Amino acid sequence: YCRSVDLRALTGRRASELAQYESKKSKKPTLIAKSSLLLDVKPWDDETDMAKLEECVKSIQMDGLVWGASKLVPVGYGIKKLQITAVVEDDKVGTDLLEEKTTDRKS
Repeated sequence: YCRSVDLRALTGRRASELAQYESKKSKKPTLIAKSSLLLDVKPWDDETDMAKLEECVKSIQMDGLVWGASKLVPVGYGIKKLQITAVVEDDKVGTDLLEEKTTDRKS
């Protein structure tokens, strides 16, 4: 009889400790997976207005998307491509979605 009382007390103590652990665990912030992307945006020809192209690309706004630095990189024959960085939250913005929105824009 004495032993069964001890087991019940231990089980109750374990349950309260588990409840404390779960409440403590639920207060921790969850990690948000993010990716850093480097996009190369190439113009049709050497007469494309690259400033307007950059403005058009950066006008894409989505929840979980942050545009970073950009620069013009020479490709050849006087043509330059736009290299632009972006940080995306993986659960909210997919690379396919971002590529689709970028290529749909008309400059």
